Amino acid sequence: MKPSYWDQACRELSRADPVMGGIIKSAGAVHLISRGDAFVTLARSVVGQQISVKAAQTVWDRFSKAARTVEPLRVSRMRMTTLRACGLSERKAEYIRDLAAGFVQQRVNPEHWPQLPDDAIIDELTSVRGIGRWTAEMFLIFNLLRPDVFPVDDIGLLRGIGVAYGDGSKVSRSHANEFGERWRPWRTVATWYLWRSLDPLPVEY
Repeated sequence: MKPSYWDQACRELSRADPVMGGIIKSAGAVHLISRGDAFVTLARSVVGQQISVKAAQTVWDRFSKAARTVEPLRVSRMRMTTLRACGLSERKAEYIRDLAAGFVQQRVNPEHWPQLPDDAIIDELTSVRGIGRWTAEMFLIFNLLRPDVFPVDDIGLLRGIGVAYGDGSKVSRSHANEFGERWRPWRTVATWYLWRSLDPLPVEY
């Protein structure tokens, strides 16, 4: 389902920034889609850290088969040997169990996220071992569909700005932040279209 703010964001971005307007127009009738279950989304992000997409899928398939149901209580009770046998490193196995325990103990509590600002959710998520700011920002974009997230540590965003507005080289974070100011309060939408300008397939995390 299309985010409720998407069409308004596209109109306002296009009026404020003709270059962005051109990117939006050339992308066609596409939009951001939520990635679903919060725990599964975060667990997949931990599994996929620093390995290829193909390798991550292989490990995830083994993990989900071993877990039978990928939900916090069950995963929190999985043995380290079982997790390691799925292909997870010892550190990632610890991260997965800590994430699951966070959900079980409500240190990570999706129920109150609708009332929280982005930074508060980022603080909550990054309190879990293995989840950094970039992962938390991807979660805000692709799971919670927050409209004004601007992940300046994302290489694709920095490169997209350089291609669309410069000589094609990656821009600095400070330069990216200058662009971000013109795209408020729809920086998520601008970021997503910049990703699309580099890759015709929708970005998913």
